Parts: sequence; C-alpha cells; structure tokens
Amino acid sequence: MLSSITTLRPEECRPVPDAGLGALSTERGNLPLESVDVTAAVSGLVAGVEVVQGFRNPHDVALEATYVFPLPDRAAVTAFRMEADGRVVEGVLKERGQARADYDRALAQGRRAAIAEEDRPDVFTIRVGNIVPGERVTVHLTLNQPLPYEDGAATFRFPLVVAPRYIPGAPLDGEQAGDGWAPDTDAVPDASRITPPVLLPGFPSPVRLSLAVSVDPAGLVLREMRSSLHVVQEEGTTVRLRPGERLDRDFILRLSFDASTSLALTPDGDEGTFALTVVPDPAQTAATPKDVVLVLDRSGSMSGWKMVAARRAAARIVDTLTSRDRFAVLSFDTVVEQPEGLGEGLSQASDRNRYRAVEHLTRLEARGGTEMLAPLERAAALLAGSAGDRVLVLVTDGQVGNEDQILKRLDARLRGVRVHTVGIDRAVNAGFLGRLAGLGGGRCELVESEDRLDEAMEHIHRRIGAPLVTDLSLKADGLDVIPETVSHVGSIYPGVPLTVLGRYRGAGGGALTVRGLDAAGQPWERRVTAKVAANPATRAIWARARLRALEDSYAIGDHSLEEKIVETSLRYGVLCRFTAFVAVDTRTVTEGGPEHRVIQPVELPSGWESPIVAAAPMMMAASAYGGAPAQMPAHIPRPAPARPPVAPPAGPPGLAPPGSVPAFGASGAGPGMAQEAAAGGFDDRARMLPRSAPVAPPLRQGTPKEPPREQLAEELARLRAAASLPDAERLLMLRDLGSRLAALAVHLGGHAELEALARELQGGGDVETLWRRAVEGLEALVRPAKRRPFWKR
Repeated sequence: MLSSITTLRPEECRPVPDAGLGALSTERGNLPLESVDVTAAVSGLVAGVEVVQGFRNPHDVALEATYVFPLPDRAAVTAFRMEADGRVVEGVLKERGQARADYDRALAQGRRAAIAEEDRPDVFTIRVGNIVPGERVTVHLTLNQPLPYEDGAATFRFPLVVAPRYIPGAPLDGEQAGDGWAPDTDAVPDASRITPPVLLPGFPSPVRLSLAVSVDPAGLVLREMRSSLHVVQEEGTTVRLRPGERLDRDFILRLSFDASTSLALTPDGDEGTFALTVVPDPAQTAATPKDVVLVLDRSGSMSGWKMVAARRAAARIVDTLTSRDRFAVLSFDTVVEQPEGLGEGLSQASDRNRYRAVEHLTRLEARGGTEMLAPLERAAALLAGSAGDRVLVLVTDGQVGNEDQILKRLDARLRGVRVHTVGIDRAVNAGFLGRLAGLGGGRCELVESEDRLDEAMEHIHRRIGAPLVTDLSLKADGLDVIPETVSHVGSIYPGVPLTVLGRYRGAGGGALTVRGLDAAGQPWERRVTAKVAANPATRAIWARARLRALEDSYAIGDHSLEEKIVETSLRYGVLCRFTAFVAVDTRTVTEGGPEHRVIQPVELPSGWESPIVAAAPMMMAASAYGGAPAQMPAHIPRPAPARPPVAPPAGPPGLAPPGSVPAFGASGAGPGMAQEAAAGGFDDRARMLPRSAPVAPPLRQGTPKEPPREQLAEELARLRAAASLPDAERLLMLRDLGSRLAALAVHLGGHAELEALARELQGGGDVETLWRRAVEGLEALVRPAKRRPFWKR
C-alpha cells in the first residue's frame, strides 16, 4: 500500500497561461469537485430544491474530498444520499458526534462514506471519503425553502459561494476543527471550518454549474419574472442558467404576483403545521419621532462597487430623517469613527447636521478589518437612554466569522430596538444578517448590485418608519394551537405580509384572529379561516425556523437547549448544527483509509477586489490539500502559518488516536480555556468534536519562519529614542512602522503577531496607547521563541 504521494516533476505540471499567479494543471486535473447541479420547483411562496454535487478522484490513491458551500439560510435540508459505482446509499440523520464517528469508522475500514454538516445557517460542509482512483461519486441534498414576499414580489435566492469572512480573536491551541486557512480563535472557535481556500483570479472555471427553476404560481397570477446577475434562458415558466456561469455569486429570481391573506393547515398524523399569512392594507402611517443610529461597514471587503453602494444607501437613510428625529452615524473597520461636528451622542437631524453626516459618508473608502462588535455595542449604548422609537440600521456585507459572539453580546442590549440590516454583496452573509435583524424584530434587505439599490432603499425607508400594527397576538378559535411552537409574531409593516408558523393538535379547522394596535393606538384585528392544504414542505420549513430560534438561544448562553435541539432535528428530519447526515456504503473499496485529502478551493466572489499582495501568504496553502492555488483577500487577518502535525499512532477504528490533542470540545477551547469563554461556541456534540484520524493526515507544506529579531530590535531602539517627540510626529512614526511590519509579514509568508500589530498601528487612535502597544509588541517579538511541544512541531 502506498504511504505517500510523489511530487510531480516540473515538466509534468505546466502553468496554465491565463490561470493567474501560481496556477498549475496536470493531465488529470487536481480538483475533486466537477459539477454542481441545482434544480428548483417553486410553488407559490415555497421552493423545493435538489442539489447534486459531482466529485471525481483524479489521483492515483484513495481520496477524501471536502467542500464548504452555502445554502439559503432559511432552507430545511431533509434528505441526503450518495451514489457511486451503480450503488445508492441513503443518508441517515444522527446526532453530530455519532455521525462523525460512523463516518470515520467507515473510512478506516476501507468503505466509501459521505457526511453533510451545518456550520452556519447558510454554510455547510460535505466530506466524501474513500473515492477510489478515477471514480466519480455524486451526493444529493434535498431541501425546502420559503420565499420572502414584499411589495408584490417573491424572491428565490440561491447562494453559490462562501465569501471570505473576517476572523477576529486570539488563535486557540490544540487541533484545529477544520482544514481552512484561518486558525480557530476564542471569538470564532470553528474558523478553520468556514474559511476554504480561494482560487486565484483568472483560474479557469473548475466546476460545471447548471441551475434550473420551474415556477408554478399555485393559483396566483404571475405577472413577471426577473433575474439578477446571472444570464438566464426562459422556457415558458422555467428559467435556467446558460452554460459557463461560475459559482461566484448568488442566483436571484424575483416573481411578481399578488399574495393573499390565508391560513393553511398541513396535517401529519395526530398533529399538523399551520402557516398564517396576513397581507396589510395599503395604508401609510403618520411619521413619529425616532432615534436612529446608522452603522456603516467600511472594511476592506467592502471595496469597489460595494463601498459606493453602501455610501449611497447610508446617505439616503440620513436624508429620510426629519428635524423631529435624532441620529448618529458610526463608520467602522478596525476603528470606529463619527462625523466631525456631530458630537459623541445623538444629534438632532437638522439640515446642517444631516449635511455634515452625508459629507462624512462621501469621503469614506474601504480599508482594514471587519471589527463589527465594537460599533454595534456603541450603537446599543447610544440608544439605551432613548424613550422613543429606537432604530439601528447596519449597512455591511456581513462577512464575519464571529456571528455567535456578536449575537450573544448584543441580545439583551438590543431588546426594544428595531434592528434593520442592509446586506450589500453578490455573495452576502444572509444568515447572519437575518439573525441580527431578528433580535430587534426588524427586516433584512439584500442588495446584490447597484441597479437593485434604489428598489431596496425604498423598502428600507418604509421599515425605518413606524410599523402599521404593533403589539400583535394570536387568538385561536376551534384550532388547538401548541403555544411553544408558534414563531415570533412581530409587527406589520407597509408592503410586507405577516407570516406566522406553528403546530396544532387534532383535526384541522377553525380560525386564527390576529390582534394588535394601529399607528394611532387603536385596536386592530383580522380573523382568518383555516383551509387544509397538502403541502408537506410547510412542516420542514417550520422545523427549520424552530431550530434556528433554539440555536440562537443556545448561542447567546442557554446551553440547556442542546437535547431539545437534537430531539427536534431528529423528530422532524431536518438538519441543524447539532446533527449531521451520514451515508455509509457496506462495500469495502480500498485498504485502510484515504491516503490523500483535498479541500475544494472556492471562487472569489464576483465584484471583490483581490490585491496580489494578499496572495502571498496563501500561495502554498492549497498545495497542502492537493488543490488549486489559493489566496486570501486583503481585509482578512492572515493566520499564523500552518503547523505540520505529527502523525499519532493509530487507534481502534472510529476513535481518536491515543495521545492525540483534542480540538475545541466540551472540556474547553484549548488548554485552560472553558467552552463558554470562547464566545459560546458549540461543544463537541455540535461541531467541535475532534476529527478522528484512522490514518495520518498529510503533512502541510512549509514551516513557519521566525521574524528577524535584529531588525525588530532596531525598530524597538528607534521607538525608545523617539519617546519625547511631539504627538503628531510619534503618530506618523507609528504609521510608518506599521507599514514596515506589514511588508515584513508578507515577506515571511504570513505572521499573525506582526500583522496584528501592523493593523493596530496603521489604524490610528490614541498616541500613548499605540506607543505602549508598539513597544510591548516589539519586546515580545524580539524575545527568543519558546520551543513548541513535540506534538505541535
């Protein structure tokens, strides 16, 4: 049996002329993912989708392929199967730790297996193991998703790429949770699972994409279909992509028709699921005074058209305010800034103050990292003392990894605040922005192009205004509703139907009455009679929404919910972060386990700028996985170089090898760090179970370089000699030092400590604080490095 993979000679791997820096090609290719086929059937306001991913092993030894990909954030994954060599293996939904153990045991025994896991509401990972040389394996995912409806149009959105996310926090010791380019940190303890390597610009499209959507209005009058971004062909009521499209942005289809108020019941045994839809009257509310804090993301990932669109969106929000309102504008990257002349608190929205705010917005350019928590905490503090209508608007692409940390820290502080999020990107982090808006009962608007901005801002303007009906409650008449299963009722806004899902007992029938207060404070109600509808997707969509609500409660600290989450997932057959689908073949196809592992690089999202200097630290990353050259966008803080693991002795099949170092698990995020100290990350039953390794993983290429201590000692001496200079000169000196440290880090192929210090010094701020930080940072870097424990060398 082979124990290693021979490196190709230079003449065997010629550069592809138009493939970008460092791209290589062989006759067999080097990426396992061949195709992604998406087939969707829209019926009214629900879509059923099947996703088929095709993998091929181009290598001479057995392969394990890993693919990190997105799905719609409200979609319910209900089935999974694997097909290979004429065999079909149905996936089984299990508690996540058990599913991983089954998968690892199968690989150690030489059997083919696949596992599907959820890492975020819209980020999933599939691993397919023991693909034999030259073999093709396909995996099938079945899902159902609701279509959001607003202003006479429903939207079918299908994401196709996981965009690079900003990863804050200090790196954790111990085994990493995944194989991505970012190390796990105390703020994002599974960062290595959500950061797949990125293809360099110009690399030939490695994956064949097909996508078709058939539309059945289900009794509604379909007036128009519109598609954004992707080139499409239309055949009757079926829309499909033309060949050659890349997986680098969301596919979006908007369907114009009139929704109607309804109460649909879907029975299943002794219980059933209800879906209540209430379409508001086309009335407008009287303007009421409000306090608004606008938070604008100006980090590096917002460069290009996104920064232009974000500035326009923010300026239009400011322009909608009246002199009766108060407001504040916060722009952020690694620091938080406010317009000059407006003060630190809320300012009256006078003509002069609004002009100052817009002038500040027009000067903003993208830069730095996405430190989102601090500005949101400041916004919550500004609104804390307000007695009126409180509104927070966040304009961002949402590309951060510490979603759970942000939600946990803001949950209590944003109660009573209406939070609206504006996501600007062609591969937006919709799952996180939807969850954040949900904290304050607000809305999430997604903007995928400048052409879409005007339409989206009209929606946002109405949302910032007062809702049509508040203080909503439900009263059942002849329908035995199970109270704890009912989704959040919220408020009714102009042009936005109210949708409530829940479960009921017994025979279907009766009615639900929605009650609340209108804008004038007068009682308002609407009674809706139930009708039975044969739509099994309703049950799965309700279960998915229920699981998301429970997982958000878990993320903000209620860890008693774990068993309830697992039980709900298994009972209704819907994938969540605590469970996984696993498919295991009974046939033995190879001896031992896979000898080569590849994580599929993903496209850089369309519209993202990619400076070549950002590629340097990642040039060798993909080769460690046998994949294509990869890189990391400039706004991402580059991790410490990969540490080549020492192969531990093999243990019993399916168990962690003896003496292996556990990853972030129930006992802690690393030596001496408790689970809850790491931002409420999920424990080993959810996503942090150490990856059992029946066979030794491949060694990563290259070892970290140590920084030149003599050069850093000279920088430190120069700082100490200049301690008495005026503040302005010292600040300029610190910025220059930051630029030199950044260049040194690139020269070294990435160095986390140097890069972190460089970002701080270039970001500006209080001179004394930065000066002290620079001296302490350089002192730490010039000390002799401690010898790492043998298991980390």
